[in-house]
Amino acid sequence: MRVVFVHGACVRDGSWWWHRTAALLLDQGVQSVTPALPSCGEAGVPAGGAGPGLAEDVEAVRTVLEDGDEPTIVVAHSYGGIVTAEAAAGVDSVRHLLLVSSYLPDVGQSLSDFGDGGPAPFLDIDPDAGTFGVRPELGVDTFLHDCDPDIQAEALDHLSRQSVRVTGQAVGAAAWQQVPTTYLVRPGQGHPGPTAARVRPPRRHRRRARRRPPPLPVPARRRTRPATEAVTANTAGALEGPRRRGR
Repeated sequence: MRVVFVHGACVRDGSWWWHRTAALLLDQGVQSVTPALPSCGEAGVPAGGAGPGLAEDVEAVRTVLEDGDEPTIVVAHSYGGIVTAEAAAGVDSVRHLLLVSSYLPDVGQSLSDFGDGGPAPFLDIDPDAGTFGVRPELGVDTFLHDCDPDIQAEALDHLSRQSVRVTGQAVGAAAWQQVPTTYLVRPGQGHPGPTAARVRPPRRHRRRARRRPPPLPVPARRRTRPATEAVTANTAGALEGPRRRGR
C-alpha cells in the first residue's frame, strides 16, 4: 500500500510540504510519493501563459498512480483536488481519496467556478506573464500563522509562480463521484479567514456529500501537528477499510 500526495497551488517541492505526514506514515510502514506539478514550474518548463496547465498536471499525477497496481490512497490539498478529480478517474489501484480543504469539481468545472469572481487578497496575479502566486508578505498570516519560525521561513522559500490558466481549465472527469472519498475540513469550512468561502463545496456538492460519511474536522486553528496527525489517521483508516464504490 502507498499514499500519493498532491500539493496545492503556487508551491513547489510537494515532498517538503508533506514531509511531516510522510514521516508519520513511514513509521507505520506506509510509503508515499509526491508528483511534481508542471504548472508550478516543477518539470523544467517555466509557468506562464504558454506554459504547462491542468492537462500536464493531470498527466503527471496519473503517471504516478498508474505506476504499479499497489493499493493507493490519494491525499490532495486545495488545487490538488482539481487535479486529482481527473487524474484518479478509472485508475483501479486507487482505493480512496482524502481531500484536505479542497474541491469537488463536476465534469466541466474549473477552479474559477469555486471563487466569487475575483482573486483572493493573498494572491498576486501577473496577466502579462500569465502567472499567479501567493504574496510572500501575506503567506505567514494567511497559511502559516501557527507554524514555528523555521517552518515559516522554509515554507516561503517553497512558494512558486503558477500558470494562471489552470484556474479556467475544466476537468474531464470527477473521480470523487466513483471512488470512496473523505473530505477533511476545519470547523467552519476550509481555511480560516478570507479563503473560507473559496473552499466551501457548492450547495449541490454538499447535497451529494450527504450520501457519504460526514466531513472529518481538524482543530479550529488548523495547527500543523494535529492537522498532520488527522491526515495520517484518516489515511491509515482508509488503507485498512474495504474498497467500495461511491455513488
